[in-house]
Amino acid sequence: MPSSDRPLAPPHVQLTRRLAVGSLVGLILLGLAWELWLAPIKPGGSLLALKVLPLCIPLAGLLKNRMYTYRWVSLLVWLYFTEGAVRATSDRAPSQYFAMAEVLLCLVLFTATALHVRLRLKNAALAAASNPASSTTP
Repeated sequence: MPSSDRPLAPPHVQLTRRLAVGSLVGLILLGLAWELWLAPIKPGGSLLALKVLPLCIPLAGLLKNRMYTYRWVSLLVWLYFTEGAVRATSDRAPSQYFAMAEVLLCLVLFTATALHVRLRLKNAALAAASNPASSTTP
């Protein structure tokens, strides 16, 4: 179905999508800036910046609004949450502050992806219930 024929998603679904994409992009940018310029482990940057590469993979799926991507990103984000929680309690400032920001972005990303999946499934069930003729075939 062409994008012009698709019904517009409800505002709360659009909001969760924007929050998910925004927090994922935020995690990518924070990870790069943190490990390359702001507070790298070694002066001049470190290879730890490569940790953001797995976050780049789901970006296309979130932008294309693929439900499966929202589901597995909600699991992937806990790896970054764990890293942020560990570094928030073990690193010194300013790295500690970036770790806290990472934890916050992870919580926003998880909440947005979980709500997005839930709302889309609820809307699909409501649409199917309101149009039973399209779900059954003679």
